[in-house]
Amino acid sequence: MTTPRRSRAAPLDGVGVLLAPGAGADREQPALVALDDALRALGARVRRMDFPYRRAGRRAPDRLPVLVASLAEEAEALRRLAPRLVLGGRSMGGRVASVAVAEGLDAAGLLLVSYPLHPPGRPDRPRTGHLGAIGVPCLFVSGTRDAFGTPGELEAATAAIRGPVTHRWIQGGDHGLRRRDAEVAELAAAWAVGTFGSASERSAAPGRVRATRSASSRTDPQPPSGLTPPPAGGRRRG
Repeated sequence: MTTPRRSRAAPLDGVGVLLAPGAGADREQPALVALDDALRALGARVRRMDFPYRRAGRRAPDRLPVLVASLAEEAEALRRLAPRLVLGGRSMGGRVASVAVAEGLDAAGLLLVSYPLHPPGRPDRPRTGHLGAIGVPCLFVSGTRDAFGTPGELEAATAAIRGPVTHRWIQGGDHGLRRRDAEVAELAAAWAVGTFGSASERSAAPGRVRATRSASSRTDPQPPSGLTPPPAGGRRRG
């Protein structure tokens, strides 16, 4: 009698991912949809959310405490389906997720695309005061020409984070990362498997990440003045 073969668990089985959009977008933002597709294919339970102002048909974002409370509510709903939560999103959505975790919302990690370190062209107005309170693994995926934070500025600011930080740079990308959604999703999927997957999946992940690096995340060959180019694909600190 042949013993039935057990089906292999998906790499991200039991992991939930909550994705929040940027200020001018909603849950159908193409970047979020691409992340959803890539992570769901690996077994994650993914939820894309809208903030209250978007649900109400308004264009101006709510105050930060309202945004944080809304994200926390969505996170707790997803936690009932998948206890290990990764929070994040694009631009403002990622910033709100990072503030929520800094303020005590339980999460396994943060996935932050085009993190808005400061208003465009205004490094004198940093949005970094909460970063030192974050102690979970973080992925930052940003363009090398993002006006909301240069590679040098972002790496310096995120040095305050107590958890392991991974940076992935999209060659020549600006804040919108237009037409780069597939690259971003591939980088996020590789990081998620390498960070939260089973032991066997984690051991296999570096090979996948190396392949991805060569294709999509090389650092700009002309880095900002004073910035030493990180290895291809960014830097892991942990």
